[in-house]
Amino acid sequence: MKTATKVAVKVAVLGGSGYTALELLKILLRHPHAEIVAITSRDAQPISDAHPSLFRRLDLRTEPFDADRLKAKGVEVAFGCLPHGASAEAVAPLLTCGIRVIDLSADYRLRDAAVHAKWYGEPHHDPVNLKHAVYGLPELHADAIRTARLVANPGCYPQTGILGLAPLVHHKLIDLRDIIVNSCSGVSGAGRTPKLAAHFPECNESVVAYAVGTHRHTPEIEQSLSDIAGVPVEVIFTPHLVPMDRGIHSTIYATPTRPVTDAELTQLYRDYYERAPFVRVRTSPPATKDTAHTNFLDLCVKRVRGKVIVLAAEDNLVRGASGVAVQNFNLMFGHDETAGLL
Repeated sequence: MKTATKVAVKVAVLGGSGYTALELLKILLRHPHAEIVAITSRDAQPISDAHPSLFRRLDLRTEPFDADRLKAKGVEVAFGCLPHGASAEAVAPLLTCGIRVIDLSADYRLRDAAVHAKWYGEPHHDPVNLKHAVYGLPELHADAIRTARLVANPGCYPQTGILGLAPLVHHKLIDLRDIIVNSCSGVSGAGRTPKLAAHFPECNESVVAYAVGTHRHTPEIEQSLSDIAGVPVEVIFTPHLVPMDRGIHSTIYATPTRPVTDAELTQLYRDYYERAPFVRVRTSPPATKDTAHTNFLDLCVKRVRGKVIVLAAEDNLVRGASGVAVQNFNLMFGHDETAGLL
């Protein structure tokens, strides 16, 4: 008797010219249950012109965004790889057409439109759908993601901070108002659009902190950790640009509320993430190369001189964006969570 096979889900990728879109397309090409039927961009061209590595791998032309046209092609889910602001303007018509959305921008991550306006400097463009968005961190919200029509893919930096701290916050093992997250990111995190700070002579052989005290991922980290704790959590988050292509490494400092050993901390993390296929709890410090081109997020937790130190590493383009988006896709359409990602 033959085993029934699942019909491939027809997907569209919005904003196909960036680094995140390229990683997403590569993952979807090898996904056993996904069929890429449309890619949108302001410039109509063969996708291999924008991304030569896709030559003879994906024979599609980019096209202007049109929700009705995507619906006519049978698109069931759209991955939004658009900048914040522009993404919100595309999401509403897609949802009206019955197309589910996994949005990789920051437009739907913060539940409070006023908080969004404060940190992003402009009113939210789609407050109606903001109320229904599910924060797409599978390790914390898998059940809600499965039935969601709109998933707000988490930011790259916040994933290291949130997952790096979640077990400690859940068990109230640290002071919730004395947390420091220092993070380093490769230059691809700045996107493909040319910027002075990402210009080779500016960033090569140099490390610099930026958006000190004002980075927009701060409220995202605090929102998730506060949800876990059930009370407000405060975080000092400082990002750094480092001269490498890809990867994020975060060093997190917290003050424990009681004596705890390295062995106890490691077991606590392993128990918490026992059913999380992409979180690896280690006893040795992780490096960005350990997670490069994968959807894994590696964690190591230590007690040092009265502090708890958590070390976290991930690939900012895969686990930090496109990989976790596909993980969310798998949950939404009833596939194995690891499909296309291992």
